[in-house]
Amino acid sequence: MKALLLREIKSFFGSPIGYLVIAIFLLLNGLFLWVFEGEFNILKSGFADLSPFFTLAPWILIFLIPAVTMRSFSDEKKQGTIELMLTKPLSTWEIVNGKFLGALLLIVIAIIPTLIYVFVISDLGNPAGNLDMGSTMGSYFGLLFLIAAYSAIGIFTSTLSDNQIVAFIIAVFLCFVFYYGFEGMAGFMGSFGDLFSSFGFEYHFKSMSRGVLDTRDILYFVSVTLAFLAGTVYQLKSLKW
Repeated sequence: MKALLLREIKSFFGSPIGYLVIAIFLLLNGLFLWVFEGEFNILKSGFADLSPFFTLAPWILIFLIPAVTMRSFSDEKKQGTIELMLTKPLSTWEIVNGKFLGALLLIVIAIIPTLIYVFVISDLGNPAGNLDMGSTMGSYFGLLFLIAAYSAIGIFTSTLSDNQIVAFIIAVFLCFVFYYGFEGMAGFMGSFGDLFSSFGFEYHFKSMSRGVLDTRDILYFVSVTLAFLAGTVYQLKSLKW
C-alpha cells in the first residue's frame, strides 16, 4: 500500500494537478477572505475569528476534491490498467486505501498553509491574541474529517465510470447533498427537521466548530467515510468477478 500511496503522490506532483489544487484553494480563500468585499472579508467583519474561512472552505472543497479524485479509478479503467492493478499482491482494501490516502494527503497539504491565518488573526485582535483557539482548532479537526468524507465519496464515484467528467459531476452532486442537502430539506420535515439535518455533514461540522469534539460527530464522519470506501471495494471486487 505504501508503494501505491507514493505512486499517487508522485503522480499528483509529477504533473500540474497537485500544484494547481493547492494554488487554487489558497488563492480563492485568500481573495474572498482578504481582498473581495462581502460577508467573507475578515478585515471588514470587525471580529478576530476565522469563521468566514470555515464557512467558505467546505464549499470550495466540494468542487476541488472531486477534481482530485475523479481520475483515481476512472483513468485506470479507461487506460486498461485497472486489471493489472487488481492482479498485484495487494488486497482490494489496500488499493483503495492507497488511492484514498494519496488524495487526502494532497488536500491536507493544501490546508496546512492556512494555519498562518491563525497567527495573523491573533495579532489583529484587540488585544493581540484575542482569538478563540478552542473553536478554531475544533473547526480544523472538523475540516479534516470533512475532507476525508469528501475524498471517500470522490474515490467511490471514480469507480462508477471510466469518464472522469462523469465521475466529477457525480462526486460534486453527492458531496453537495451530504453537506447541504439534508440541512436544506430539514425545513420541510416539520418536527423531524433536526433529526433529518443530523444526517448531513454541515450539522456535524458546525458542532465540531464550537470547539467540542463530540464522539457522535467523529463516529458519524468515520462511518460515512468507511461506508463509501467499502462501496469502492465492492465496486472493484465486482470487476474481478
